[in-house]
Amino acid sequence: MNIIIAIIIFSIIILFHELGHFLLAKLNGIRVNEFCLGMGPTLIGFTKGETKYSLKLLPFGGACMMEGEDGDSQDQRAFNSKSVWARISVVIAGPVFNFIMAWIFALIVVGSVGYDRPVLLGVMEGLPAKEAGMQAGDEIISMNGYRTHFYREVSQYSLFHPGETVDIVYMRDGERYETTLHPKLDEESGRELLGINGSVVRVRGNFIETIANSFYELKYWIYNTMESLRMLVTGKVGVNDLSGPVGLVKLMGDTYENSQSTGGTVIAILSMVNFSIFLSANLGIMNLLPIPALDGGRLVFLIIEAIRRKKIAPEKEGMVHFVGLMALMALMIFVMFNDIRNIL
Repeated sequence: MNIIIAIIIFSIIILFHELGHFLLAKLNGIRVNEFCLGMGPTLIGFTKGETKYSLKLLPFGGACMMEGEDGDSQDQRAFNSKSVWARISVVIAGPVFNFIMAWIFALIVVGSVGYDRPVLLGVMEGLPAKEAGMQAGDEIISMNGYRTHFYREVSQYSLFHPGETVDIVYMRDGERYETTLHPKLDEESGRELLGINGSVVRVRGNFIETIANSFYELKYWIYNTMESLRMLVTGKVGVNDLSGPVGLVKLMGDTYENSQSTGGTVIAILSMVNFSIFLSANLGIMNLLPIPALDGGRLVFLIIEAIRRKKIAPEKEGMVHFVGLMALMALMIFVMFNDIRNIL
């Protein structure tokens, strides 16, 4: 059952991503040959108008296949026959739709259970926050210029910037204060700590606050993804730490079971919706990376074309994307086996 739930969530997110490409392609008069969910051989499909709609064997991935997208075509409605700005709008629509979906999911979660204010429950004796005069009830406004709206962002910033000196802005009784904290080694935990304790207990706001905090929730997950990528590129985490669909399905299943056992079905469903915020925002960011075969890689070629005012030969661009696709498939296989090894 957990696997089915995870596959359904993956499918909805991917389908919405491809729907973005599809709708903007139609809006720009581009011929869409096939709109599919999944990869590999076709299980079922039907043709309506000029487009074939199909479900593939492997439940991960999807595609909006447009005429002349990866090659030359004489069709007046081919992708490459449209203006560069029309093509840019089609390519970027997928990630944008992912961010829209993530915000919708965030609106559901924040509207249902509220948000966690970045207010301190207390400070730890002998550590920097206590020594700087911070105390319970202080609301953290920013850390090194990064604006915080949730206590999770405070913990998140410390996780992604361990051992760094932090300039903190906080509010107390309507007054604004600033201080600089230098992390200190805590012998008991063996970690460098600032010495602050907060809470992830959520509070509900009014309608306007709910809308605003839904955007902040989206920002939280985008920042999480960007910082994770930064740590991967800088070598602070390794490729073996990556999780693919198999690992994510297991994590989602475990999250659903734990949430259901502790909070019931409603909490379990909200946990899955919350997980979907991360997945959708993550897919949006990953697709914008300037990697061949991804939307970001296609955007690079289109931006170059807009600057040069001259198209790059379709066969050359197609070859680059093909090589990128093969590299991504190899990485996907590696990550899948890594997931299976970790599960076993």
